[in-house]
Amino acid sequence: MREIADLPAVNAWNEWDPLREMVVGSAAGAAFEPAEPGNRPQIRGRAGEPFPAGPKPAEAVARAEEELDGLAALLETQGVTVRRPEALDFSRPLRTPHFEVENQYCAVCPRDVMITLGNEIIEATMSRRARYFEYEPYRKLVYEYWEADSRVSWTVAPKPTMADGMYRRDFWEWPLQERHARMHASEFCITQKEIVFDAADMSRMGRDILVQESMTTNRAGIRWLKRTLEPKGFRVHPVHFPLDYFPSHIDCTFVPLRPGLILTNPDRPLRDDELPMFVNDGWKLIEAPEPVLSNDEMPDYCQSSKWLSMNVLSLSPDKVICEEQEKPLQDLLSSLGFEVLTVPFRNVFEYGGSLHCATWDIRRDGVREDYFPSVSYQPVG
Repeated sequence: MREIADLPAVNAWNEWDPLREMVVGSAAGAAFEPAEPGNRPQIRGRAGEPFPAGPKPAEAVARAEEELDGLAALLETQGVTVRRPEALDFSRPLRTPHFEVENQYCAVCPRDVMITLGNEIIEATMSRRARYFEYEPYRKLVYEYWEADSRVSWTVAPKPTMADGMYRRDFWEWPLQERHARMHASEFCITQKEIVFDAADMSRMGRDILVQESMTTNRAGIRWLKRTLEPKGFRVHPVHFPLDYFPSHIDCTFVPLRPGLILTNPDRPLRDDELPMFVNDGWKLIEAPEPVLSNDEMPDYCQSSKWLSMNVLSLSPDKVICEEQEKPLQDLLSSLGFEVLTVPFRNVFEYGGSLHCATWDIRRDGVREDYFPSVSYQPVG
């Protein structure tokens, strides 16, 4: 392994190598995400009550910022350099030639829009109108990394129009029976007409990149990733979780913890024909325990499921950060030989994620490894 001083300014090949530099999100300037063709937010347990619009209340922002600051402080005690996004006012309306929304969202979850693949930074297209410009809080940082080291590359995915034709407008009215029938063909709220993907639908495992086909990543997006990454030596694998009715982002469903070990969601098993990739190379799939909070107990404005419990952050192959109250998961990870650190993070949930979502790793030790030597793979021509 190369010495730390020899690593490029941007270097991360997987989800678990020892962490050196990290961006932690911010709730400053956050707004409630508006209803739009790619998203229909609802208040939990209060059917028919309109979802709030405009800026988040100052006290809610302060509670989330306190927990994000706490995560940043914990990372610094572990020797990690922590960076933060630029503060923006997301309550401003957004209008393009193809759409308009009354406000934008937030910069709590850099993982959704930014991803480090080796020595390259990739900006995702995003899939929702309110998040169209969500890369902006990170632009100054990206320029800094790009200017600092000639080994760093930077790729911006093609921006979709997010016009009406990019969405299935009737998706949200489908009955569950129809939704289940269509989801096996991976037909969700986005169509296949444009390149669409969120970075949080990707998981890095050295030479191999998993990409979940979902409500936020379509087949056109996966084709773009294959054509962009495979000439650089990566192998891109679409993955599917057929029991997830609203799939969006892989890091509460299928979480690689270290070489040979993946934390899985018992409610969302991997499709049977995609299991051999892992089984044939000796990977162990361990089911996460039931979360402490049920879906009904999640925060009122949170649009994520109870499985945010799985959204852990790996500091190294034997050290991981969990949400403070998720004791069953902490016990499981301890039994598997991990040192488990904890922070409170419940007040961040309503902003769309937990510990992994709220971070973007810039630099980890290590180089690209092949963790799947048995995989027979034909790159895109």
